[in-house]
Amino acid sequence: MIMTEIIAKKRDGHALSTEEIEFFIEGYTKGTFPDYQASALLMAIVIKGMTTAETHALTMAMLKSGDVMDLSSIHGIKADKHSTGGVGDKTSIALLPMIAANGVKMAKMSGRGLGFTGGTIDKLESFPGFSCEMSEKQFTDRVNNLGLAIASQTGQLVPADKKLYALRDVTGTVESIPLIVSSIMSKKLAAGADVIVLDVKCGSGAFMKTLDDARELAKEMVEVGKLAGRKTVACITEMSEPLGVAVGNALEIKEAIALLKGEVSGNLRELCLTLGACILTESGAFENHSLSRAALIKGIEDGSALTKLADMVEAQGGERESVYNTELLPKANTVLSVVSDMQGYISEINAGEVGMVSMQLGGGRATKESEIDLSVGIVLRKKVGDRLDKGEILAEIHAKNEEEAKKAAKALLSCYKLSATAPEKVLFIKEIIR
Repeated sequence: MIMTEIIAKKRDGHALSTEEIEFFIEGYTKGTFPDYQASALLMAIVIKGMTTAETHALTMAMLKSGDVMDLSSIHGIKADKHSTGGVGDKTSIALLPMIAANGVKMAKMSGRGLGFTGGTIDKLESFPGFSCEMSEKQFTDRVNNLGLAIASQTGQLVPADKKLYALRDVTGTVESIPLIVSSIMSKKLAAGADVIVLDVKCGSGAFMKTLDDARELAKEMVEVGKLAGRKTVACITEMSEPLGVAVGNALEIKEAIALLKGEVSGNLRELCLTLGACILTESGAFENHSLSRAALIKGIEDGSALTKLADMVEAQGGERESVYNTELLPKANTVLSVVSDMQGYISEINAGEVGMVSMQLGGGRATKESEIDLSVGIVLRKKVGDRLDKGEILAEIHAKNEEEAKKAAKALLSCYKLSATAPEKVLFIKEIIR
C-alpha cells in the first residue's frame, strides 16, 4: 500500500478499507510516515468524514497500537465512565463509590488536567498522600477487594492517540466526530471494562455546542462500543454553566463529599443518579432504571457510598480521615466574597470563562509542566435562574493572596449575564442513547 494513494482516496470521498486504516495507524505510530502525510489524511477525514465502519476500524487500529488492560482476574462485571469534559465536573469522585456500594466493580483510568481545572487525578491528590500510580496487578487487586480504583493512564495505552492528538491540536483537525470518537473509544476499550457509560456534554461550556452535534457524537460512540462487544450507553447533558457550585480541585472534592453525605441537590446529584442508574442497569445489578436509582439513593442515605470513597482513599495511600473531616484538605490563604453590583435574574454563566478565572488563580495548567495549586478556585453562590439583588454574595474566590483574589473577582463578574425576567428552564438530562 502507498500512503499517497490512501490520502487521495479519502480526499475524493471514498471509504477506506480496514487494511488501509491499519496500515496508516501502524506506520504513523512507528514513525514510518512523516507528519505532513498524516496531517493531509486527517484533514481529508475532517472534510469528507467517515462511515461508522471506518470509525470502528480506526478505533480498533488505535486500540491495537499499545497495551490493552486485562481485567479478567476481576470477578463480576467491570464498568467505566467517561465525560467529554466540562467546568466543575467532579462526577467521577462521587459516582464511583455510589456504584461500588451497589456491587458493580468500577475500574477507571484517568488523566491529569490541561486547561481550565485539574483532571480527576489532580482533584484526588487533594487528599493528603493519595496516589494514582500503581501496577496493573495492584489496580486489579484493589478493584477486586474494594470494588473500585482510579489509576493514572499509562503511556503504553493507545500510543497512537497520543501522537495523533498532538498533531490534530496544531493542524486544525480536532473538530471531527470520527476522530473524536476514535480518540475517546480507543482509550475506553483499552481500559478493558465490560460496560461503558459516556457523559456527552452539550452547550456553551462544552466542546459540542449544539444538541445535534452532541447527539451525532453520542450515537457514533455507542455504535463503536457495541461493535467492539461492550455494553455502551451515552447520556447527553447540559453544560452551559459550571456543574455544581465548586470550580477548583480541593473545592470540588469537598462538593463531591457533600453529595455523598446527602447535602447536595440539583444538577450534580441528578447527573450522578442518571449515569449511575445507566451503569447499574446495563451491568444487570438491577432490573430497571428506577430500581437502580433507588439503590443509589439508599447508598447515600445509609452512608455506604461515603465509606467506599474512604476505603479507596485509604487503599491508595490517602488520609482516610480527610474524607470525613474536609478541614484536612488543602485550604487557600485568602477567601474573598464577590458582592454583586447588579440586579435581575441570572440568565447565563459562561462556564469557559469561569474555568479561565480558576486557571489564572492556579487551579489549572497552562502547559503540561505547570504546577497546580490544589487549594484555589471558586464557589458559586448563585446559579442560572436565581434572582440576584445588589449587595448579595455572588461567589467566593479562594486564592493564595488578596491581590489575586481581587483580580479574579473582577474577572468573575464579567462571566455573568442578567435579565429582567427569569430565564426559561433548560432541560439538564437531554437524552439517553443506548
